[in-house]
Amino acid sequence: MNYLRLLALSLALTLLSPFAYAVDKVRVGVLEFGTVNWELDVMKEHKLDAANKFELEVVPVASADAATVALLGGSVDIVVTDWIWVAQQRAAGQDHVLFPYSTAVGSMLASPQANIKTLADLKGKKLGVAGGAKDKSWLLLRAYAQQQEKIDLAKEAEIQYGAPPLLNEVMQKGELDAVLNFWNFAARLQEDGLQTVITVPQVLEGLGIQKDLPMIGWVFSEKWAKDHEAAAKGFLAASYATKKVMQDSDEEWARIRPKMKADKDSIFTALRDAFRAGIPVCFGEKQQMAAIQTFKLLAELGGKDLVGELKELPQGVFYSGFSLPACP
Repeated sequence: MNYLRLLALSLALTLLSPFAYAVDKVRVGVLEFGTVNWELDVMKEHKLDAANKFELEVVPVASADAATVALLGGSVDIVVTDWIWVAQQRAAGQDHVLFPYSTAVGSMLASPQANIKTLADLKGKKLGVAGGAKDKSWLLLRAYAQQQEKIDLAKEAEIQYGAPPLLNEVMQKGELDAVLNFWNFAARLQEDGLQTVITVPQVLEGLGIQKDLPMIGWVFSEKWAKDHEAAAKGFLAASYATKKVMQDSDEEWARIRPKMKADKDSIFTALRDAFRAGIPVCFGEKQQMAAIQTFKLLAELGGKDLVGELKELPQGVFYSGFSLPACP
């Protein structure tokens, strides 16, 4: 009798325990050596997934394309990609949405010997471009050059497309005069004495577009977010809290430095500061209008290869179930 009473009491306490209820697992597809790993590592280290009632599972993927394929196939729940991809998916009948991840994009840097001070100086020069002919930063730079200097860089400069690390290597060998590369690769080139000619936020501002527009974000299915509402909102809250830690704590950056592959202090500092500068602190109507404006411009320049038959940004691209503070 006493045994049965103890068993019943034990069962009751178990059912009442907060640990008795399984928390949702959130599977995030991420490049194995990508910068997103830095944030997820900090999230895990500070147990911000558990604090927000979900379990983080990091799923390594081989490339950005592999990440979106994994998302479409249901083997991951969340990836980081851009709102152009989300717009394409929504136009095709999918229900993906985006929550801002970063405003960090890229920069164009030049060799001091190339004497490139303005975009007009790129005439006849060798320019490396990361991401291919339809890369968004490249299309925006072309639009800005046409507006400001009345030149088409795709015709006036000698363009070499390539993967970001390869372009850095070629640039370091002196085989290019300038390069347009993603922010983390551009940060490494500054260590070699390359000079920043223009940044993508400066390009946006020059085109009359809000410069703090987040180009990439956490992307997931709207249905998944509804079916796993607590986990979805918990993940976004954990991401916001993690970024706060990374913004404020130099000690945390020292801890994750081995993951950054930054042997030199100057490279480490450049990467840390660039990541911090890209943290979105607000998001609101101005940024959404900037996205609409940018999409129209990219549709004109990139055509069907970039945006398909779309002429404007579809409704519902940005997730509304959780929000950053509104921008002033």
